[in-house]
Amino acid sequence: MIENIINKISRVTFGVGIIWLFHISGAIGIYWGDTNWFISKSPLNLLISLVLFVWLFSMNTKKKWVFFVLFFLIGMLAEWLGVNYGLLFGQYSYGKNLGLKFDGVPYLIGTYWALLTFITAEIAKILKLKKWSKIVFGAVLMVGLDFLMEKSAPVFDFWEFKGQVPLDNYVAWLAIGIILQTILHYSNIKGNSTISIHLFFAQVLFFGLFYYFPI
Repeated sequence: MIENIINKISRVTFGVGIIWLFHISGAIGIYWGDTNWFISKSPLNLLISLVLFVWLFSMNTKKKWVFFVLFFLIGMLAEWLGVNYGLLFGQYSYGKNLGLKFDGVPYLIGTYWALLTFITAEIAKILKLKKWSKIVFGAVLMVGLDFLMEKSAPVFDFWEFKGQVPLDNYVAWLAIGIILQTILHYSNIKGNSTISIHLFFAQVLFFGLFYYFPI
């Protein structure tokens, strides 16, 4: 039992180190290295985050995967409505830097909806709040990260709005976030809070830097 605990701690510590290594080195490379090259590799951070999430959260039950796929599909549908019909988020389109797409929506963005829901819900569970307060708090964390990403998203060729980012975008994020958080909180799924905290705040730091100190 002790050996298993040590192994688990070692895996999580390794994962946390990888998360911060890639986010910090990516930011340094974009600011002081070959900016275009590092920007083109920025989706790699999302892919690495996904791998570490699956490994260390950990996605070890059928129930977790069912909800992960459900959130992926909901995220893809919401984004598809936005990209193709201007619904929910406003008028915007995705660039080339998030990889393969389905009818204009990168598969990676659907995956990101699912991952972000899981880790923010896990962070919210740490707080000694009533369930509905945790649900709203988790959704607010999702909106907060999206807010930080919006400023650098066009520079990174992630996505771009026609004109200013509308208030509708954040309202839709909050509404969808509350729906996803509600589903997850009432499913009683448990994960790794340590890896969730580091995955979330590494991205907050990364996109926060580019929000306040744009390139």
